[in-house]
Amino acid sequence: MKLIHFLTNKSFIAYSVLLLIAINVSGQNSPAGDSVLSSAEIVTVDTASYKTHSPHKATIYSLILPGLGQAYNKKYWKIPIIYAGFGVFYYFISFNHKEYIMWRDAYYHALVNDGSEPPVNEYEELYGSRTDILKDQKNYYRRNRDLTYILTGIWYILNVLDATVDAHLFTWEVDEDLTLQWEPAVYEPVYGYKLNGGLKLTLNF
Repeated sequence: MKLIHFLTNKSFIAYSVLLLIAINVSGQNSPAGDSVLSSAEIVTVDTASYKTHSPHKATIYSLILPGLGQAYNKKYWKIPIIYAGFGVFYYFISFNHKEYIMWRDAYYHALVNDGSEPPVNEYEELYGSRTDILKDQKNYYRRNRDLTYILTGIWYILNVLDATVDAHLFTWEVDEDLTLQWEPAVYEPVYGYKLNGGLKLTLNF
């Protein structure tokens, strides 16, 4: 009985030691330790400091103000081109609208004028007896004005698309070794023909 009691006590002690070792190892590898918290903090800091380039933002910026998306994409050289285009369209809209108003007034006044009133402008003075010319010119400048409105809208849409595409390609890496070289070349005669000269293009990528 003493032997059994001794063995039992020895087993209990051995199990206790093994249990303490297991708990100690488990505590060192626990995800609640300081090292894990430090890793989480590092991940949080890295995630907060990493800013992605958003095509959605570039699109919204260009919709709000043309050229703002290009500034977001750091393509500042495109902004003067965008506003130069809008300036050209504004000029043609103003010019065609002014001409349309003058031809329209001349046409409608010529229709009711029996000669008792002076012409409203030089167009009626020149073509007062030819109302067909006045009408054609009125319609011509109205069409030009409306077409310029449409082209202005297309230019605005292109500004948005350009900003969106540039934002998608913002992180696109282009190999610096991408080169296109050209050099003169001489080709060997084929089937008895003379030497031929030409241009050789080489694309490295």
